Amino acid sequence: MSRIPKIYVAGHRGMVGSAIVRQLLERGYPAERIITRTHAELDLTDQAAVRTFFDSEKPAQVYLAAAKVGGIHANNTYPAEFIYSNLMVQANVIDAAFRNGVKKLLFLGSSCIYPKLATQPMREDVLLTGTLEPTNEPYAIAKIAGIKLCESYNRQYGESHGVDYRSVMPTNLYGPGDNYHPENSHVIPALIRRFHEAKVNNAPSVAIWGTGMPKREFLYVDDMASACVHVMNLDKEIYDQHTQPMLSHINVGCGEDITIRQIAEAIGKTVGYQGEITFDPSKPDGAPRKLMDSSRLNALGWRAQMGLEAGLNAAYQDFLTHYVSKN
Repeated sequence: MSRIPKIYVAGHRGMVGSAIVRQLLERGYPAERIITRTHAELDLTDQAAVRTFFDSEKPAQVYLAAAKVGGIHANNTYPAEFIYSNLMVQANVIDAAFRNGVKKLLFLGSSCIYPKLATQPMREDVLLTGTLEPTNEPYAIAKIAGIKLCESYNRQYGESHGVDYRSVMPTNLYGPGDNYHPENSHVIPALIRRFHEAKVNNAPSVAIWGTGMPKREFLYVDDMASACVHVMNLDKEIYDQHTQPMLSHINVGCGEDITIRQIAEAIGKTVGYQGEITFDPSKPDGAPRKLMDSSRLNALGWRAQMGLEAGLNAAYQDFLTHYVSKN
């Protein structure tokens, strides 16, 4: 039997999970020691099935990247599904991991955990200091619960069982493996699809939801994956020096944000769309600004590498290769 520990990547078909698998392989981790399951093979909302899986496979590390995700429209339309599915997945995986001796687990949250009007850039310690953005509150509540699950298992079982469960909070992600659904996707993939279709159809204009004034930070998904592996493998003493038992999550971002208008213009340029870009202020904007303070992670030795222009080009090529060619 191999002495190399098994790593379970939950959500390996998703954008972040697949990037984590790529990152592990690039770092020389043997593919046969990376465990994955599709949703058809393992429903993570099924507690009994999850416990059986962990009891059988006995992974040493877990990257919990599985989640039900979507943009403003999806969160507003399916709030019950978002809170139920994410709470169940997190509780089942984290508890089953503990019951089967998993010492190292990394939970992936979201920047939406922070208050709608949080001071910018958002530091980790603004968590639970104000009202959440209403459009994605159920999803945010679930993600906050995931952080607190990790912290609670650490506090109760850290010394007795060696439990070391960590959380990272990514800013807005984009890149290979993204979801290009016309209504249920995030802003960059939604705009890539919209501008591409407008270019193909010679549409004179493209209408963007909202005023175009909110500012967002965007991180290329492979940068996020490298941050995940970096945080997972930090020495516990070093990690503990930069966190607190009940404030243990770490922000992951690039440190810069731009307006929705600017990102729309950048995507239009990347796609090669020549028409007019308009904005519909009758549609929701979401939070006015969401910039992460990633100084804690920077102090731990990690910084983003992919610039926005290069990242958008790579994302558009992925869209052409994996979405357009199949549809």
